[in-house]
Amino acid sequence: MDELDRRIVNALQGGFPVVERPYAAAAASLGIDEAVLIARLEHLLADGTLSRFGPMFDAERLGGSFCLCAMKVPADRFDAVAAIVNALPAVAHNYERAHALNMWFVLATQRPEEIDQAVARIEEATGLTVHAMPKEAEYFIGLKLVA
Repeated sequence: MDELDRRIVNALQGGFPVVERPYAAAAASLGIDEAVLIARLEHLLADGTLSRFGPMFDAERLGGSFCLCAMKVPADRFDAVAAIVNALPAVAHNYERAHALNMWFVLATQRPEEIDQAVARIEEATGLTVHAMPKEAEYFIGLKLVA
């Protein structure tokens, strides 16, 4: 990442303009051209510096649900199980952890009852138990990563 990439990442973590041409507005605030901003974001995504660029929706406020899940996956099956889990549209993100429960992911669904359906599909497809941990309380932590 060069200095412009760092400025872009740092500036866009705190919000994105909700206007007719959001990339043009964001680019103007950075003192660059809209095409440059789009090209830089595409490159950061393509090279893996950014894994995702897009909105984060509150599934519950939209009538849906989300749930933190974990699985104990044998090391020799980890990649295959990750591919199965990640193929579900309900999977928001998936991480490997150094823990007995070594695969952690979030399910986000349009309706609350779809969480149980997604868990059942994963268990059926993998033959492994999914430990679903629904939210009991909500805390907001303003996390901003500085590039």
